[in-house]
Formats: sequence, C-alpha cells, structure tokens
Amino acid sequence: MNFKRIAASIAAVSLLAPAGGSARILAAPQLAATAAGPQSRLRYANVAQRIAEITQLQKRIKYVFVLYQENRSFDSYFGTFPNAEGLFSQPASQTLGFSQKIENTDGTFSLISPFRIDPPLYSADTDDVGHAHAELIAKVDVTSNGPQMDSYALTEELTHSGGGTPTLQDKQYGELTMAHEDCDTIPLLWNYANKFVLFDDMFQSYLGPSTPGNLTIIGAQVGETQYAFHPSEGYTDNGDGQAAVPVTNDRDPAWGPYNPGDGAGPGTVQLNLTYSTLPITLAGPTIGAVEASDPTAGTDFADIGADVKHVMQQTAMGDWGWFQEGYDQEPGETGPQSLTTYVTHHNGPQYFGYVANSSERSNLHGMGDFMTAVSAGTLPGSGVFYVKGGYQNIIGLKPVDPDPAVQADFNGDDEHPGYSDAQISEANVATNIDLIVKSKYWSQSAIIIAYDDSEGDYDNVAPPLRSIGPGNGNLPADYLSDGPRIPLIVISPYAKDHIVDHDYGDQGSVVSFVDTVFGVTALSALPDEVKARKIAAAAGKMNYGPDDGKVSGITDLVDAFDPQRLSGAKPPLTASYAYVNPSRIMNLPQKTGYGCKALGIVPVDYAQGIQNNIPPDFNPRPGTDPTQPNAKHINARQAVMKARDLDD
Repeated sequence: MNFKRIAASIAAVSLLAPAGGSARILAAPQLAATAAGPQSRLRYANVAQRIAEITQLQKRIKYVFVLYQENRSFDSYFGTFPNAEGLFSQPASQTLGFSQKIENTDGTFSLISPFRIDPPLYSADTDDVGHAHAELIAKVDVTSNGPQMDSYALTEELTHSGGGTPTLQDKQYGELTMAHEDCDTIPLLWNYANKFVLFDDMFQSYLGPSTPGNLTIIGAQVGETQYAFHPSEGYTDNGDGQAAVPVTNDRDPAWGPYNPGDGAGPGTVQLNLTYSTLPITLAGPTIGAVEASDPTAGTDFADIGADVKHVMQQTAMGDWGWFQEGYDQEPGETGPQSLTTYVTHHNGPQYFGYVANSSERSNLHGMGDFMTAVSAGTLPGSGVFYVKGGYQNIIGLKPVDPDPAVQADFNGDDEHPGYSDAQISEANVATNIDLIVKSKYWSQSAIIIAYDDSEGDYDNVAPPLRSIGPGNGNLPADYLSDGPRIPLIVISPYAKDHIVDHDYGDQGSVVSFVDTVFGVTALSALPDEVKARKIAAAAGKMNYGPDDGKVSGITDLVDAFDPQRLSGAKPPLTASYAYVNPSRIMNLPQKTGYGCKALGIVPVDYAQGIQNNIPPDFNPRPGTDPTQPNAKHINARQAVMKARDLDD
C-alpha cells in the first residue's frame, strides 16, 4: 500500500475544504507528484543527464506501438506478480478493501477477500462487471479520508439486485469483482511483464468506462478544457448518460462509422470534441493543410486556434495511426464492410471532428491493415500507432471452454470481459508483437501494452484525488480523477529487463512518452489548453486539462529504458528475446497447461503459502451461464495445486 499517496490525498481534501463546508477535491497541480512517491523525472542527477538520455531515446526510438487493451485492474491481472505492489504486499489488515462486505441470498452479510481463479474454471472467460462512472465512484468508496477501495462486491450486488435481497446470480456478480488471475491463465502477458518492464503504479486517468480511456490515450484529458471554454456543455447528471464534457460515459462519437448494432443517431451520440490531442501536435507544420481539408473547420478548430498557430511553428512532427478491428474490411470478411466486430466507442480519434472530417481520417484503419503494413514494411518513416481488438478475432481462435454460450459469446480479442477470451486476447497481442519483432521496426521500437480502464474489478491501491467534475465539488458524487490502477508493460530493445517500475503515472504517461520521443510540444503547454486551465482554476476546478508534460508529475515512461542500452554501452535486447513461438501463441494455455511452472515464476500467494478461498457458490459467468456451479468450480483450487505440484 502506498501510504504516501493516501496521506497526500487525505491532506489535499482536508486542507482545501472550505470553512464550514464539505470537503472538496481542489488539488494543487503538484498533488499527483506529491502523492506518488518516486518519479522517473526526479531520478536524474542533473538536467544534463536527463537531456542526454532523451537525446539518445529520440535517436533510438522512431516507432511507438500502443497495444491498447480493455478493462483489467492491476490486481486482477498482476496482483500476485513478484516484486509488484499487489494483493499480498502488506498484511491484510493494512491492505485497503482486502475484506469487504457481501450480502448473502438470505439477507445476512459476510466478508469476502480476493481469490484466484484458474484454468479449471475456464478463467479466461469471465462476465462483465459494472464500471460506469458513478458505479466506480461507489466501488472505490470515496470519502473525506480518500478512496477506501472497499465497496466493490456490495456495489456490484446492488447494481444487479436493485436494492432487494440478492439472488445467487447477484451475489456471484459481486464475488466476481474480487477474483484475480495469474500466469496460469495469462502466461504470455506475464512472460512480457517478467522479461521487460511492468509498471505497478499506473492509474486510469478518470473514473469511468472505456471511452474516457480511449480519449485520454491520445489527449491526456477527457474534455475539461472544452468544459472550461463552454460551461454549458458540462454534465448535470451523474456523468453516466448525457452528451457532455468531461466525457465520463460510453456514448458513441458524433461522427461515424458505427457498428450497426449501436443504434447510433440523434440524441444518442457524444458532443463533437474540440480540444487538442496528439493528432494536432504530431501534424507539426502540416496542421494548416489539415485544417484546410476540413469543411467544418469553423466548428472543429474553433477552440484550438492558438494551438494550431503554435504547432505550425514547431519543426518536430510524427505520423500516427489508429488500427482497430472491424473499422474496415478485415481478413476473411467477404462482401460489403459489415462493422459488426467494430466497437465504435473504443475509437478515440473518431470523437474529434478535426479528425473525422479532415484528411486525418485517413489515419484510421482496421487491425488487419496494421498486420499487413508491419509485415510489408509500409508504415510511415516514424510515428505512434495504436492497435485495438474488438468483438471477434482475426487470427482464427476459439475459446477452449466447450460451453455453447461461451463458444458463441467469447470470441473477442481486446480482453474486455463479457465478450473477449483473455487467452485469445493475449494471443492477439503476442501475434502483433511477433510481427513487430520480425520486422525492420523492432530495432527502432517501443511497444506499450496498456489498458483503457480497470473494469470494476477490485484493486487495493487508492488512486490520488486529482480533480473534480463540473458539479459543486461535493464528495463522492463529483469525483473525477484518478481512477483505479491498470497494468502497463513497456517492451523495447532498449528497455530494462526483469524490472517492476514503481513510478506513478496514468494514461497521460503514454502521451508524455510520445511527446518526448518525437519532441513535440506537450498538450498541456499549448496556449489554448493553458488558457482553459487558468479559466477552470479561477472557477475552483484545479488540474483541468491534459496532464502530460510538467504539470502533474506523472512518469513519462523514460525510466523504463536502460541508459546503457540507449548509449550503446550495453547491447540491445535481441528480437529472439522478445519473440514467442507461434505454436505457443496459437495453442491456448487452457489446452496445453503452459503457465507459471513453465515460465519459472512463483506468484506471491504461492510463495507466501496463502490459502486460496474460492467462494463455494462462485460462478465466473453468472450472466452467460446462470446455473449452479458444479463440482469443477468447488475443486478448482485442488486441481491447479496438483498440476503445479504445489501445496497451499
């Protein structure tokens, strides 16, 4: 548990509470840095050292690949990873939310603690739990003493029960929020985390579902500066329903294309977003031509006129691309483009009219286009390239679980519970990494595996209280950021190896890294964003706008790189070091038994001899297969113990 972060969050709330009023989160810009502990930018002995390393980084890295996955909290995937801040790093009594209330089907209450689910339960396929903005606020239990992280199970139950006595299915959903997996379920991801750099203090930037995360990964904000310029566009509900800013829900973008199942139309889509993002800064001096190509530039560029003038003067620039499954015709798809595998609200750039209505739209592609471009070596000369999955997978895999419902519903490859199989998803990640590793791009690449939100699954580390929403600042309803922890892995020939990095960051860290690699102006330093930040601060809204650059103290991920590898004093990591044999990828671990033992990794719960107490009535798919669990659920732990030749 990071007590420094919690203490700073508590102090921020207490010190900034108005006299005689309720506590408000009016955090100073330095709150995140104060609350976070060690910062990568603070590790340098002097400015010259920092400049030298960045110079080497910019010389070595020309391609940034962001494999952007879905909906996993850090603890749900890496809570037992050795040397990481996880579920068992502290005694249970000192771990926030370790024991939580859950309501039984007879109306009595008991306690539930984190438990591991393993392949005998078909742990790669789990149902979706709630992660809307208001529900996440309730789950992390924001109080004047900071987030308590102790209401995951009960809040999830309440979502399904509606306040009545929970059914077995309701209770199973509550239990599911406390489940976690390890290297027996997702060995490929643990392999990358073990070989390269795993960040264990990375947070989703905002409490909410997928769309905010997909906006933040290119903009380091979700529209706070747009709200500062246009207060009438702020949400007045709990953030879950309206077309408004800051964006805290999953409304589809104002601009198509749309998955035909979305039912997108008037009254259902989000506002046109008009604040600056990486597509603006990376355009450099060509941004004028982009603006000229937009027939609705008067609206789309209205809030960023000064930003555009600034960017036109910078010499630095880089290409970018967003490759998302189903956006266009994918391999194996015949006939007209269907868009049926496309998750519209996951496409961050599509929310911005200056992308959707301009020449920048040509940077939006399907996932198959990425695979083809990397294999053929036809990517632009440098740039940042985002890769996302969808409702199906284009590598031809099926879930191992023979359950007909699972076979029908869990073919996705972006790791989103409820439709994606975690092992198919990590296979898709590994397939794309292998393509990069075998290509001419490996020697100049940085690969980032990141996640857009924490799903609504339990995590034990309290996020820093960074900003409030457009309401009056009362807790907990107006809590905006940060959200719970998410995983992030950095892979590169120049990365450190076998490292868990404890620097504090959020999804804006990826933006900061892109800023740094390509030498473009940080979004937070653009004149219109600076102006909006000042307007918001005058209205009592602190930390509004992009959090890249120097405004927040988040890591820029540079600490993931080995200075000696960057300088040439140590050889880079080889392609073979990162490569995973395709037979390992395409034969899912559920079938082969590949896992922790083969990797040589002993998860912390095994190392500490901690008993794994799976609730006897647990079902990982209470909605997909709402039946009483059979004996395989009850005996899952013993089966895995035997397979591992371990004893808890």
